Amino acid sequence: MAPTRGPIDRTADREIVATRVFDAPRALVFRMWTDPAHIAHWWGPNGFTITIHEMDVRPGGAWRFIMHGPDGVDYPNEIVYREIVTPERLVYAHVSPAFQVTATFAEEGDRTMVSVRMLFDTAAERDAAVKQYGAIEGLNQTLGRLQERLAAMIADHSGEREFTVTRVFDAPRDLVFKAWTETDCLAAWWGPKGFTWVSATLDLLPGGMLHYCLRAPNGQEMWGKFVYREIRAPERIVLVNSFSDAQGNTIRAPFNQDWPLQVLTTVTFAEHGGKTTVTLRGRPIEATASEHRAFEAGHDSMQRGFGGTLDQLSDYLAHA
Repeated sequence: MAPTRGPIDRTADREIVATRVFDAPRALVFRMWTDPAHIAHWWGPNGFTITIHEMDVRPGGAWRFIMHGPDGVDYPNEIVYREIVTPERLVYAHVSPAFQVTATFAEEGDRTMVSVRMLFDTAAERDAAVKQYGAIEGLNQTLGRLQERLAAMIADHSGEREFTVTRVFDAPRDLVFKAWTETDCLAAWWGPKGFTWVSATLDLLPGGMLHYCLRAPNGQEMWGKFVYREIRAPERIVLVNSFSDAQGNTIRAPFNQDWPLQVLTTVTFAEHGGKTTVTLRGRPIEATASEHRAFEAGHDSMQRGFGGTLDQLSDYLAHA
C-alpha cells in the first residue's frame, strides 16, 4: 500500500519573488531597510517619493507612510512587523492590499544577497496586485534604487577617515562592559572632564535608547542620546550617538552647526591577560559634505575629549 501523503502547500501562484546581490556589507544593507533616515531615500519604484509618519521597527510595531507617485497620486501604506532577526531577516504584513513579505539578508563575503518574497492569500489577489500596481516591476525597481543608493553612499565615503580611539584598562572585560551599559556606572565617568551627570533613562536593547543629561562647569545643561543598533555582551556595542533636547529629539551640536547629526559608533571589548582593550570607532551617517569635513577636522579635538573621558573610566574601574 502506498504511503498516505498530506496536502502539498503550493504557493508559487500566490507569490512574487525577487533576489539581488548588493556590493555592501550585510549590516549596512539591513540598516537601509530599518532606519527611516535611510529608507526614505530609496523606497518605492522609480519616480516615487515617500513621507514617513511612523516607523516602529519591532515585532508588532507599525510603519505608516504615504507613497507619492510621479503622476501626483498618493498611496497610503501601512506595514506591521512580525519578525525581526538582525541582520538576517525581516517579516512583515502589508495591510492593504494584504500580503506578507519575508526579506532575508545573506552574507557573500563583503557582499549581501537579499531575497524578497511577497506572499498573497490567493492567486487572484497576487494577480490583481501585479495588474493594478505593477508589483513585480515595482519590486525590481525598488531594489534597483537601493542598489544605486548604496553605491552612491560607498563612493561618497570611500576616502573618509574614520575616527578611532583605543585604551587598555586594567580590569576584566565583564566589568568594563558593565561600565558602558548601566546608568549607575556611566554616571561616574561618561562625559567631558569637568561635567557632572544629572540624569538618564536607559533602554538597553537594539532600537532602545540611552537619553542623558550632563551639566557643564558653567551650569549649562547638555542632553545627548545613544540609539542602540547592536548589543553583543560583553564583546561589542553599536549605537548612533547624537546631541538631543530634553524630549529626546535630535538637535545640532552646540559648538558647531556643521557637526553631523548622527555618528555611527562601534565600541569593541577585547580581553587578554585580565586586561581589556576598548576600541571606539565613529563615522557620520546621512551627513552632508560639510558635515563630513567638520567631523574630520574635529578628530584631534575628539582625541583629547575622549582621552579625558576614558581617563575618568580608568579611575572608576580602579575603584569599582
